[in-house]
Amino acid sequence: MQKSQGYQLFLFINATVVFFTLACIIVASGITLFTVKMSSDIASSVINEPQSSSIYLHLLKSANQSFVDEKEIKQVSVSDMAFKFATSITPEDPRTFLGRELPSFSFFDTKIHIAGQGTDYTTLPIESSPPMEELLKDRETVQSESEEKEQTDNNNGSPVKPPDKKNVYIYHTHSWESYLPFIKNGTVPDDAVSNNEKVNVISVGNKLLQNLNSKGIGVEHNKTNMTAALHQDGLNANHSYPFVRDLVTEAMSANNDLDYLIDIHRDALRKDKTFIKINGKEYARVFFVVGSESKNFEKNLKLAEDLHNMLEEKYPGLSRGIGKKDYSKGNGIYNQDLSDRAILLEAGGVDNNRKELDNTMEAFSEVFSDYYWKQKDAQAE
Repeated sequence: MQKSQGYQLFLFINATVVFFTLACIIVASGITLFTVKMSSDIASSVINEPQSSSIYLHLLKSANQSFVDEKEIKQVSVSDMAFKFATSITPEDPRTFLGRELPSFSFFDTKIHIAGQGTDYTTLPIESSPPMEELLKDRETVQSESEEKEQTDNNNGSPVKPPDKKNVYIYHTHSWESYLPFIKNGTVPDDAVSNNEKVNVISVGNKLLQNLNSKGIGVEHNKTNMTAALHQDGLNANHSYPFVRDLVTEAMSANNDLDYLIDIHRDALRKDKTFIKINGKEYARVFFVVGSESKNFEKNLKLAEDLHNMLEEKYPGLSRGIGKKDYSKGNGIYNQDLSDRAILLEAGGVDNNRKELDNTMEAFSEVFSDYYWKQKDAQAE
């Protein structure tokens, strides 16, 4: 009798432990599902991985065994799929373990669509929003004698007359992004900031404008000092995309001929990732970013693919590839919903100099103009 009671007590204790363990797991899973934003990338990767096809085949076979050959069905791990959905963690991708634990980590987590030479998840573009007090600092800039002479020649010479019709709109959501060679005593990436349009990304856009004009493509260039504009409205760098959206919308309303939008940025990676020499010529490498939440995502992605492939053909290695970003990785749209011909271009990194940047804009304008005129010819047929 005592033995029977002892056995029952043993079973009761074990059942209680199992019950509370399961209860804790269920509660923890519920909290995770209600408090953690599930990554669309996780869902997509789970849905599209091979084992999801096996589940479908299992269901089809259960309906009629003659439909599916047993050899076609691979072993399915339902618990693995459930874990990924519930936690937004993919064991095969270590980045997913850190996305919520490290502040702002997910904002630098771009999904690679096409990996260029040397591009992987450790060399993706890094973009952060400096505090307004840092953007407002009046940093002393440096220009070499050759750069000053070139700018003087451009201003005093006889530049190519731009076409009357403007079909390309160049702008800079983060106009303050500059390059260390232009900043006196600049040493770290955070120093590469300036509101001087002669040394920040506006100067890169100006070079692209000149090159495209010379190829018969009219360009409208927005040179808004975003630091001053945001500060005037009491905003910070995090509001730059909504703010510049109004500028782009206004420009498109005033000019129905604007077909292409090009938002030029600068990456924060160092020179070993953003420099390449092709046939003895030095270049700043570029990277395309496409917002996957945009209604024009597919068309803008195709445009980036075409330009990347054309660059690869003429200038192998110049393009670092194409990245896709959704809401969990940042803005998610980047105002690319305003046009199905929108480009966000990372032009070089913090260490690239004027010669490298100019060479890159010449190469990009060559490829872009080839694409542009081919599209025009196709529309005319």
